[in-house]
Amino acid sequence: MLLQCPQPRELLFSAKCFTASMLALYVSMAAGLPRPFWAMMAAYIVASPLAGAVRSKAQFRVCGTLVGSAATVAMVPNLANAPELLSLALACWVAVCLYVSLLDRTPRSYVFMLAGYTAGLIGFPSVADPGTVFDTALARVEEIGVGILSATLVHSLVFPQGVGPALLGRLDRAIGDARGWMLDVLRPAAGRKDTHVRLALAAEISDMRVMSTHLPFDTSHLRWTGAMVHALHDRLAVMVPLLLAVEDRLQALAEIGPVEAHWQAMLDDVARWIEEGRAADPARAAALRTRLAALTPALAPDAAWRAILQVNLAQRLGALVAACEESLELRDSIDAVLHGAPPATPPHLTPAVLHRDHGMALRSALAAAIAILACCAFWIVTGWPAGAAAPMLAGVACCFFATMDDPVPAITGFVKFTLWSVPVSVFYILVVLPAVHSYEMLVLALAPVFLLLGVYMARPATYGNALTFVIGIASTLALQDTNQLDMASFVNGLLAQMLGYIAAAVVTRMMRTVDAPWMARRMLARARAELVRMARSPRAPALLEVSARVVDRVALLMPRLALAKAAPEVRAAALENMRELRVGLHIAQLRGLGARLEPAGVPLRALLDQVAAHFSLAASSRDSLLAQLDTTLRAVCRAVEGHALDDTMRATAAAALASMRRDLFPHAAPYEPLPMEFR
Repeated sequence: MLLQCPQPRELLFSAKCFTASMLALYVSMAAGLPRPFWAMMAAYIVASPLAGAVRSKAQFRVCGTLVGSAATVAMVPNLANAPELLSLALACWVAVCLYVSLLDRTPRSYVFMLAGYTAGLIGFPSVADPGTVFDTALARVEEIGVGILSATLVHSLVFPQGVGPALLGRLDRAIGDARGWMLDVLRPAAGRKDTHVRLALAAEISDMRVMSTHLPFDTSHLRWTGAMVHALHDRLAVMVPLLLAVEDRLQALAEIGPVEAHWQAMLDDVARWIEEGRAADPARAAALRTRLAALTPALAPDAAWRAILQVNLAQRLGALVAACEESLELRDSIDAVLHGAPPATPPHLTPAVLHRDHGMALRSALAAAIAILACCAFWIVTGWPAGAAAPMLAGVACCFFATMDDPVPAITGFVKFTLWSVPVSVFYILVVLPAVHSYEMLVLALAPVFLLLGVYMARPATYGNALTFVIGIASTLALQDTNQLDMASFVNGLLAQMLGYIAAAVVTRMMRTVDAPWMARRMLARARAELVRMARSPRAPALLEVSARVVDRVALLMPRLALAKAAPEVRAAALENMRELRVGLHIAQLRGLGARLEPAGVPLRALLDQVAAHFSLAASSRDSLLAQLDTTLRAVCRAVEGHALDDTMRATAAAALASMRRDLFPHAAPYEPLPMEFR
């Protein structure tokens, strides 16, 4: 990987990064800004192979820098005479901003994170001379703004690579994977895919949902289809639990007996429609749903388990066909917009519905605050002139890697590549820079190293390490800006950096580090707690939001199970637990019918109380919940029309109860219409 020949796109990206950084450096020098190399670093930090990502990161970085600078100007002059209070205020600011950023799992979180550590980058070096903090903050904003503007111009105008084509390609692959999964379910074969491979689709959907937040900033025409792309994500998110449900119901029916000929013909026709894809006649999907409705058996008072499963299968398969049809229609509409048609604005969810973990966000924020305060204490006690860099970089390290389960390896990698940049930095400050007497010579001197590093930044596997190397060299070159181009300043600055990184790693190891299995268990526990709230809340949750959150949690759990390298039986047990995530969908459906079911004599409240007790680990046995599920299902089957309850609603309620039974008790004995003693 390290020695492979550079690809043309990698060379182009590297050239654009270097051009943008040199443009930023030139403008900063010409404008007389105090730290031109900060502008150069900013151009590299916001760089991305996709122009839309550069533009969105640029906007978020500018906003974060402005907020962080304003906070610094407010804190430093007022607390300069009390270094302990100033340290506490800056540490708390970084912690609060980090906490908020971790709750927003989109690129927008960069605004809050940057607002946090920008205050540290400006505030700590200004402690010795608080009277100049406004000028310092203004200079940082100008330097970073120049770097961002330079990167935005170069990446947007010089052979721009849009987010749109990359996102569209991933959407097509996701639709293809979903259709392949549907065919595998409807036509099971000996070579069917492992469930882990299939559920990778969930991770792809969540990743694309986050990636599409760059779309409004893109250079391609796809930026006008943002609402349609988000709506397509919603349909794909709905398809994942539906596919799991259809597969499970077919398996349950196969265990009872062979599939009837008319059902097999129905499944074959759906499979043929899926194979045709976007070339299929649009009227075929409606005809398939009509046939499914006609095929659904009537829900008799003494309906057997097989009939209830068929009702459930017909509903879930019909919903799956509808979701697939809407996905294909949205994809065709996106193509139409790209060819000049006016864009539609279908309703869609925002990433705010995704999984949030307030507890882990709080732990990350506390770890950052403690690491910063520990470095501040050492700096104040020793009176070390270069000590301001330690808390500054401790905050940066804690913020950069806070989204990881175990940030310590990433922090140590940051330290390693910073140290590896030292020989190159020493060579530049002792040999190269003293001989440079013009801007043109400086560009020629920097080109070999930075063009090479840009190639590695273009590769996802080496992006972080290469960027660390770039930052290490550029921060050393910034010594020239302060007229401190000597070995003593270099060594002191390096030692302060290492102290900050080490403090971040130690505190993170003590307070924040978790392993993948622990995090998977915590996420399942959080999902169960949400199920308890849903069961106890009188408000019916939105089915689409619940579905999106289920898919997002599956997406977060799958890579953690892979990293855990668990034994097959452990992974199988984890997948069984993941079935519980779908219970929220059934609660949402039943809650939506609650006003119709209770007057008809269906004990829905008693069932939801049992569900809440089950997931809250209260004194409730699995047998009692299973018995209550069967009792509720019998009541739905025996309910007569009236009280605004029709056959369609009864079928929907029975399907939701059957799904809940299969998800919670997949190995239980089949449902009996009546207890044996009453038969």
